[in-house]
Amino acid sequence: MPLETVRAARERSISDKIPTFADEVAHFTTTAPLQASFGTIFKMTEQSQQSLSYRDAGVDISAGDELVERIKPFARKTLREGVLSGLGGFGALFEVPKRYREPVLVSGTDGVGTKLKLAFDLKRHDTVGIDLVAMSVNDVLVQGAEPLFFLDYFACGKLDIETAASVIKGIAQGCEYAGCALIGGETAEMPGMYPEGEYDLAGFAVGVVEKSAIITGQSIAPGDVVLGLLSSGAHSNGYSLVRKIIARSNPDLDAPFDGDKSLADAIMAPTRIYVKPMLALMAALPVKGMAHITGGGITENVPRVLPEAVKAVIDQSSWQRPRLFRWLQSEGSVVESEMHRVFNCGIGMVVIVAREHVLQALHLLHAAGEKALEIGRIEARCDGEARTIVV
Repeated sequence: MPLETVRAARERSISDKIPTFADEVAHFTTTAPLQASFGTIFKMTEQSQQSLSYRDAGVDISAGDELVERIKPFARKTLREGVLSGLGGFGALFEVPKRYREPVLVSGTDGVGTKLKLAFDLKRHDTVGIDLVAMSVNDVLVQGAEPLFFLDYFACGKLDIETAASVIKGIAQGCEYAGCALIGGETAEMPGMYPEGEYDLAGFAVGVVEKSAIITGQSIAPGDVVLGLLSSGAHSNGYSLVRKIIARSNPDLDAPFDGDKSLADAIMAPTRIYVKPMLALMAALPVKGMAHITGGGITENVPRVLPEAVKAVIDQSSWQRPRLFRWLQSEGSVVESEMHRVFNCGIGMVVIVAREHVLQALHLLHAAGEKALEIGRIEARCDGEARTIVV
């Protein structure tokens, strides 16, 4: 059976899940005895005789079919080792690569959050798909896992093919960056559930790691070094506060802001995907711990990978905070502690290595195109101390 490239669930994504009545409806005629018995004359109105379709209810199956055709080339570009034939059924099939002796699956799921509201307002739909993939694959990555495949869920009130195709093209692009296959998805057109022109996104990634290579953070010890990989912007976190600040300051989002970028460009920059450089780093040297800096910022995400007996001391002067975060802090009068608790402030991924591996790690990351630098250290922690301190 030839390999199919269309994403599995979308083959039926906009199908009628409610059994329909037969096309021919039995018509009842009244007789004199019936009229006498019920005292009512039953009349079939023109409206009740009219045959209704799913399109009359607000769902266009043809549009869904057209979308499937539009996204086939995007999905085809993400094919990789492990994708099996038979796609197009009720589930997508993937075989764990045989090079793993004791494979452990690692899964992650997330959305894009209220950054979507800005995408609607600005009519920018081409990068939120990258955000969607990044939020899950970067989470899977910190366990030491190689992302294998990704599935998405796109829900809307009325399907706009151009918008949906743009979003899904971004999802496929994100999968290419991460080296994982886009093997399934669902497009749900649900009239009355969403305002006109709006949609929601959710994503699900599965990765694999050798059992002996799972990164738990338990080997982290005083003297280790904290490296930071720069972010591409606010990524997909803190956007409820971003939108509140925009509403208060009412800026010109199209005005020049940072070099040749507008403020809108800076705000909508897609989340950076760190998968390929970090997989190469993990293959070259021991990585003791990683933290994806998402909601909660540095102060709440780094502690998630630290043993109880240590703390991370982060030196905020070790990197220059991007202009976007300086603007957000100034326009929103946001206190410093809140900035570090809500935003990544310019650091999208934290990596902890032994002191003797710092120079090699930085060299490998720079060679892979990552802007990485030393941002802190691991120290012994006393009872009651915070597990991550920004100084």
